[in-house]
Amino acid sequence: MTIRLFIDGAAGTTGLEIRERLAPRKEIELLTLADKDRKDAKKRSEILNDADFVILCLPDDAAREAVSLIANDRTRVIDASSAHRVAEGWVYGMAELEPGQSAAIAEAARVTNPGCWPTGFLALVRPLVRAGLVPHDWPLSYSGASGYSGGGRSMIEEFEDESAANYTHTAYRAYGLTLAHKHLPEMQKHARIAEPPIFQPAVARVMRGMISEVPLPLNALPRRPSAATIEATLQEAYRDSKIVRVLPTVDTSAVHIEADSGTDRLTLRVFANPDTGHARLIATYDNLGKGAGGAAVQNLNIMAGLDPTAGLVL
Repeated sequence: MTIRLFIDGAAGTTGLEIRERLAPRKEIELLTLADKDRKDAKKRSEILNDADFVILCLPDDAAREAVSLIANDRTRVIDASSAHRVAEGWVYGMAELEPGQSAAIAEAARVTNPGCWPTGFLALVRPLVRAGLVPHDWPLSYSGASGYSGGGRSMIEEFEDESAANYTHTAYRAYGLTLAHKHLPEMQKHARIAEPPIFQPAVARVMRGMISEVPLPLNALPRRPSAATIEATLQEAYRDSKIVRVLPTVDTSAVHIEADSGTDRLTLRVFANPDTGHARLIATYDNLGKGAGGAAVQNLNIMAGLDPTAGLVL
């Protein structure tokens, strides 16, 4: 059986990433729209309704518009924008998030792809909240750095095009300084916590890759969990996953932002000082892999009843 797929926004960073992964696959027929027809609502509507699956790689408003153009109950949608990540009627597309999440994705007509930043936060925090090791109302913070490709064409230009007005020589810059980042509602809802974390994102002068972390004062938590308990809880949560892995704490010298660059995996690590009871939970992944395009391909595989890891680099 051949799957007819249309990527709306295939010329953008995420769309190109997804197309590259899917192009060699014989079981998927990629539908395309000529450049001159991209803004023609009638032709966009026709191709959206002709597809079995649609992946939206669009700005939020354009993604909402695309969904409104689908007039049948057959075309299934994966939205890679942030338009529907906390919307009713959409299944959250992080298969590892909860027991049964993959089954829910498999049956869904509308799936919203996770944001790159929430992916690391949820992978680290949700199992601990679910197990009661971190109270749902505990004040959490979350920080890290992403490759600049996560900002799309404008940010790639900022870091690569020396002739551009917005070109920068900086190696690393913090942003989200209003503490009102658009990913916060998504993190709060899907981690099932009372308040959003204090979020401290940054972008680094590296094309792709991501490192993010959640610090925990283990001795201050009500159940005073050990680092070994935290690590074991994460290992149990992801024991059946081929994509998420929990590495034992062996090398404490460094963790690099490029550790999982060029792959679709997500790696979790737990570091702790037993004397102070302080712990750092660290996630590494590719902002265009498990943080975007790789996650969309994984969701497509699940929805289509295929091997979830088909076409992924692990």
